[in-house]
Amino acid sequence: MGPSAKKVPVCVNCGAVHWIDPKIAAGVLLVRGDRVLLVRRAIEPGLGRWTFPGGHVDRGETLEEAALRETLEECGATADLGDLLGAFSYPGRPVVVVVYRGTLAVGSREPHAGDETLEVGWFTAEEAGGLELAFRSVADALSRLFGRTYGV
Repeated sequence: MGPSAKKVPVCVNCGAVHWIDPKIAAGVLLVRGDRVLLVRRAIEPGLGRWTFPGGHVDRGETLEEAALRETLEECGATADLGDLLGAFSYPGRPVVVVVYRGTLAVGSREPHAGDETLEVGWFTAEEAGGLELAFRSVADALSRLFGRTYGV
């Protein structure tokens, strides 16, 4: 076994490999004019910090379905998805985050705080730079959206 080979759990009785796959999350950066919608988390991880609406993809659910469901759950809004903004993964981290660009759907309620959010807000690129962001994927997605660097 070479130095870069990874060990995986194997059943000692039958030799079956137990793959430990990454978890997929999906979210949406909703854009209105020159502003993006962010939500402040009411739960850990990232309690009190800002993120885009998003969360884990359920088994059998598409990425798009998960992104739309999480947007509705976290801020009560119905979204129209646009292009894939990016897929973000990091060494040693088990979650792959897929982020779409989107807009509020015609007839959507105005976004508001849900059970998992403390508040919502529409922010310009500059205003978003002054927020405490919850995750590296949020900073990276905002960087891709606005073409400037954000940090966590």
